[in-house]
Amino acid sequence: MEEPERPGREVWGDEPEERDAAATVAEFAPEEVVVRWHEHWPFVPFKVVWRFIRRSGKRIAVTVVGFAVLLAGVAMLALPGPGWAAIFLGLAILATEYVWAQRLLKMAKEKAGQAKDAVLRRKDGPARGGSGEEGPPGSPVG
Repeated sequence: MEEPERPGREVWGDEPEERDAAATVAEFAPEEVVVRWHEHWPFVPFKVVWRFIRRSGKRIAVTVVGFAVLLAGVAMLALPGPGWAAIFLGLAILATEYVWAQRLLKMAKEKAGQAKDAVLRRKDGPARGGSGEEGPPGSPVG
C-alpha cells in the first residue's frame, strides 16, 4: 500500500536526481580538520591507558602504596622491624579503597584482641591463683 503524498513534505529519495553535498559540507566544516585519536591506531592503547590512569589515579596510588607497605611488613617478620604494625598499616591503607581489605583488617583486629586477652589472662592467672600465696611459688610469704 502506498501512502498518499502530502503537499509540502519532502521525503528523502523522492527527487530523481541526486544533489552533490560537497558545497554544504565545505560551508560547515572547519578549515583544519582535527585528526581524531582513533584514526592513529598505533597510539590507541597508550591513550586508553593514559585515560584510565587519569580517571583511576587515586585508586592506583592507594593500591601501590598499600601493597608496598604490606610486603615490607611481611619482610619485617623475618627481618628486624615492626612487621605486624606495618602489615596492619598496609591493610588500613588498602581498606580505604577495597572492601576485602576492610574485612581482612577487621578480622585481624579481632584476632589481635583475642591474642592480647589470652596473654593477659596467662600473666594474671597464676599470680591470682587459688593457692593463697601472694607471690610466685618458692618466694617468702610476708
